[in-house]
Amino acid sequence: GGKTAPSDHSALGEVSSASRSLDARISVPARGVEALAAPQATPTMVEGAHALGVTLDSAQHAQLEAFLDLLQRWGRTYNLTAILDRPAMRVQHLLDSLALVPHLPVVQAQSRPVLLDVGSGAGLPGVVVAIAKPEWTVVCVDAVAKKVGFLRQVAAELRLPQLQPVHSRIEALAADAAWRRWAPDGAEVVTSRAFASLPDFVRLTHGRLAVGGQWLAMKGQSPDEELAALARESMAAGLPRLNIEVLPLRVPGLDARRCLVRMTPVTP
Repeated sequence: GGKTAPSDHSALGEVSSASRSLDARISVPARGVEALAAPQATPTMVEGAHALGVTLDSAQHAQLEAFLDLLQRWGRTYNLTAILDRPAMRVQHLLDSLALVPHLPVVQAQSRPVLLDVGSGAGLPGVVVAIAKPEWTVVCVDAVAKKVGFLRQVAAELRLPQLQPVHSRIEALAADAAWRRWAPDGAEVVTSRAFASLPDFVRLTHGRLAVGGQWLAMKGQSPDEELAALARESMAAGLPRLNIEVLPLRVPGLDARRCLVRMTPVTP
């Protein structure tokens, strides 16, 4: 059998001061998320990627549009998305997911880092990351077989060998042969866009995180109640102490609040 992720180690402990010091470890830029909700004109993908600071070539732009083609074709049938208007899909699916990319850690040229997208659904943000950052292996996990089937179709049609859809519940992922093959040491980044509350997200995935890895949870407005619950529950569950940053995201063309919660285990 393959190795399980080494972050199942019990050095996860040391949470005694978590609730006391959580506030001190959460940094929210001064203007917070409030100021980022001004209505904007719908940008093109080129304009939007440029505004996010993400460099894409013409082949990557073509892959993103081909992904939207597949989403439009299969969206209703597979219950993938309620948004099927093309300009709205560009903003709410592609650019919203692309906003994660500048926050991915810088990795060594020789390594092949792994991003785990939990509860990936239609492949957001996983497919978008796989297109924008082909040097990453992106494992998209979903418990719904037809959604994983859709993602396999996307990987084949868009020629994305770095995109690896896995049909599994997150609780059973450690035993999955495909996961062990693609991420024998765990994932450098574990992300989700609409999977669960922060305490559940961390609790269900902490064993899949590589040593030195981080969680990047995509949220709407700053999830203050979830952060408070995370501090309480992490102590009780023996989860790692975390350094936590709440980073406001400015998604071009989107007048809704978005933020990214970066959670990094504190090494003892």
